[in-house]
Amino acid sequence: MKTKLAVMGLAASISVSSVAVADTEAMMQAAGKDIFNKCTACHSLDSSKNAFGPSLIGVYQRKAASLPRFAYSDALRNSDITWTAENLRKWIAGNDQFVPGTRMRHVEITDKAEQDYLIAYLKTL
Repeated sequence: MKTKLAVMGLAASISVSSVAVADTEAMMQAAGKDIFNKCTACHSLDSSKNAFGPSLIGVYQRKAASLPRFAYSDALRNSDITWTAENLRKWIAGNDQFVPGTRMRHVEITDKAEQDYLIAYLKTL
């Protein structure tokens, strides 16, 4: 009986932990969406449209400068970057330092939590 209760307790603990992780991720994504509102001045959330900057739909794990119909800088085209969480963080922290010669106006979000939130949101696009 004790074993059955212990297993049930473990299952309940795992279930509660899963909910807590999902809630935390949802909160991070919501915070990231708020931060992303600054980006919508230049980036479209319509995969069929580029704005002043390229659409960011599907940006996570995409090769940099790979969307058709957008005139990327030579620096970004030649960067051989894939938009992993690590590379997104570097870009967000200082895009002109990460890829000197990029045409994107300088971005600098140095707060790690804000970077985490924005990256969590970008992963959902």
